[in-house]
Amino acid sequence: MSVVASIKQAAAAAVQALYQQPFTAADVSVNTTKPEFEGEYTIVVFPFTKFSRQKPEETAQTIGTWLAANHPGLVAGFNVVKGFLNLTIHDQTWTAFVQGAHHNALVGQQPANGQKVMVEYSSPNTNKPLHLGHLRNNFLGFSVSEILKANGYEVIKANLVNDRGIHICKSMLAWQLFAHGDTPETTGKKGDHLVGDFYVHFESILRDQSEPIISRVLEGDFSDFDGEQLERITKLHTALHKPEVQNDKEKSGKVKDEIKELSRNRTEIMAQAKIMLQQWEAGNPEVRALWQTMNSWVYEGFEATYKRLGIDFDKMYFESNTYLLGKDVVEEGLRKGVFFKKPDNSVWIDLTSDGLDEKLVLRGDGTSVYITQDIGTARLKYDDYHMNQSIYVVADEQNYHFKVLKLIMQKLGEPSADGIAHLSYGMVELPHGRMKSREGTVVDADDLVEEMVTTAARYTEELGKVKDFTEEELRELYETIGLGAMKFFLLKVDPKKKMVFNPEESIDIHGFTGPFIQYSHARIRSILREFSSGDMQALESYRHTDALLPMEKELIMINEQFGDVLAEAGRELSPSVIANYAFLLAQTFNSFYAKKESGKYTYSVRDAESEDKRKLRLQIASLTANTIRQSMKFLGIRVPERM
Repeated sequence: MSVVASIKQAAAAAVQALYQQPFTAADVSVNTTKPEFEGEYTIVVFPFTKFSRQKPEETAQTIGTWLAANHPGLVAGFNVVKGFLNLTIHDQTWTAFVQGAHHNALVGQQPANGQKVMVEYSSPNTNKPLHLGHLRNNFLGFSVSEILKANGYEVIKANLVNDRGIHICKSMLAWQLFAHGDTPETTGKKGDHLVGDFYVHFESILRDQSEPIISRVLEGDFSDFDGEQLERITKLHTALHKPEVQNDKEKSGKVKDEIKELSRNRTEIMAQAKIMLQQWEAGNPEVRALWQTMNSWVYEGFEATYKRLGIDFDKMYFESNTYLLGKDVVEEGLRKGVFFKKPDNSVWIDLTSDGLDEKLVLRGDGTSVYITQDIGTARLKYDDYHMNQSIYVVADEQNYHFKVLKLIMQKLGEPSADGIAHLSYGMVELPHGRMKSREGTVVDADDLVEEMVTTAARYTEELGKVKDFTEEELRELYETIGLGAMKFFLLKVDPKKKMVFNPEESIDIHGFTGPFIQYSHARIRSILREFSSGDMQALESYRHTDALLPMEKELIMINEQFGDVLAEAGRELSPSVIANYAFLLAQTFNSFYAKKESGKYTYSVRDAESEDKRKLRLQIASLTANTIRQSMKFLGIRVPERM
């Protein structure tokens, strides 16, 4: 049990004993004591005054006295500041923790809780390589999975690959028209990069073909359109010239975007891509063979990237196998009255009473939309694993989609419904702005990883501390630092926030970065290597009795909080909680190790003022190294033994 949990339990017992009131540990609020006051932890006593019928200060004094008398091994002393009870925790509590945990590689991890969770992340399209946006998604999904495992959950890491649809046909058609038989082998390119090049090529031709159509529409010439599309483009042109649209940048932008999309759909090359999609759906052998071949190139490329990133999955789902699944569920919903049909035979659900709107779930021609597939896939996942929770790691652009999905599943009475959770995260931009797949301005994950490793090599060599490393050791070190810098930078920000990724800033060894923490770990390991294995083994049976100095206690206290931090990260589904903690721990150790008074290191290990202090600080150093290593492991980051 953590110190905070012990305090909460003791405070609840105090309220029950003093005021004969049923009170639980969960009802007690405990915070870290502010630096200007004496103590380590503070109990907020205002909620107790309704039982005590005393002023907050008197209530705090009464409870503090009871705690000091009944839990002397925990509470060494207390002071009261208004309605806050500041507790000084007994040294033996801290030293007992250090003794038991300094060599333990599993501090803070919880036993199995019987709950099963699926975390779906990555979800790439097979028409292009993974890019910077995928990196944040993959790192979040992997890290959250590892954090939940440590909190006692059985976790299934899932990946739903978007391997069919018009966007896939775009790269297939461009390859068919312009590749002249190019393959990854003949070009020397990774398969996902090769296929991505043809997607960009398609979009370039599409842009060239659609721009004259857009220009004609803006000039009032609608000769490229007919039928329903003619009616729609005419309305959009009229809307574009209304004052309320002209004076509203957002509204005019949306109208122009729709004109652009309708115009793109009237091009020759888009018509060819749609024919190819129809052929794929009809099972055309030639189209299916090309699809399988190009997808195999992409999968091989993805696998190489995932391996280098340290990302893995327990279950792969493919859209080509799931895109028709939701149709049966929609039919069931129609019979139950959850859905309704419109005159054109399209199927909808009315969510206006839930504060949303009507949502299409099946087109009039019987074809699926995205939500249809997600309904069917959600049922398939539950049938496969019967998990308690299904977490979708998807950017915040899809917030509305997942609200709708959960509501639909609840109205259908699906057993998976209440467990659906959307881990929504903000988009990643580079310092020069947002990336666009269609224009080929997306930064490939492979290219970015290579840049990070190269930058790590340059920075490390400038420090000049790697002369005794072999070539193989250097390659591994640069990979560890480069990937660690990138992962930490993308995970240290709260997932809900948008962010700008700056490669140069991410690798600064003196900043709020992964390399700073990696260097701190290597520094501690260097200190520990100064001592013999006999010195380290002697720590197992040693019990220290000297009083703790302020920074000794502070560093032990932060280490002891790791279990609570891990639990909070699990509740919040936020690796940033651990990233911030790891930085604080590393920063505190560096301050501890470097602190000087009268020209001498206050907390020296080798030159400690007594044998007791030397052993205590060895234990604290060992404990801190282990905690840093564990915390970074939950972020998917390795820490080197030396740098």
